[in-house]
Amino acid sequence: MGLTSEVEVTFVVETPDQTRVELEHRHLDRHGPGWESVRDGVEDEAGWPLYLDRYHSLLQG
Repeated sequence: MGLTSEVEVTFVVETPDQTRVELEHRHLDRHGPGWESVRDGVEDEAGWPLYLDRYHSLLQG
């Protein structure tokens, strides 16, 4: 496996017009010593929040 984490994305239908996106990023500790900086990076507003907002914007047209 090496220095890899896992990302799981699940799309859950809420209504015919609404889907919830669930994202789980796990095993960050596999990145080895200093893995906390990886966690902090993906948690930062320039990490997952930024990319999820961009995805949402694309869906809104």
